[in-house]
Amino acid sequence: MAQPEPRERYDRYGSEPFFPNHVIRQSIQFVLLFALLILLSSLVPAPMLPKADPFDTPEYVKPAWYFLGAYQFLKVSEKLGFLGPWAPKVIGILAQGLGAMVIWFLPFWDRNPERHPYRRPTAIRAGIAFVFFFLIMTIWGYFS
Repeated sequence: MAQPEPRERYDRYGSEPFFPNHVIRQSIQFVLLFALLILLSSLVPAPMLPKADPFDTPEYVKPAWYFLGAYQFLKVSEKLGFLGPWAPKVIGILAQGLGAMVIWFLPFWDRNPERHPYRRPTAIRAGIAFVFFFLIMTIWGYFS
């Protein structure tokens, strides 16, 4: 009785087939790496620090530079506290959301078919106003 030929490691083009050779090797690597991760997390667990209080942010904490504009806008909206305790955060968050929606929907509202910036004054003015407002709030947030 003739023995079946052993399966070749390489295909007829001289490269290794993706399945099953490459898939099995990658699966073994994944399982070993995952086991190492579980072992390390079991032997050296992360320290248990006290839980953060979302309603008590320390004064010295500031966000990264790309969130400084929104952070400063929330700080400025605290001046609306005379409307009630809910007003500063609700109005600060809603105003930012509405501003983002205006920028998002501006191309749909400005239906001018022209593409040259001088012939699209509405979109250009809105874009420039948004950029300057964001820059002012970001710089103000950096120095405050």
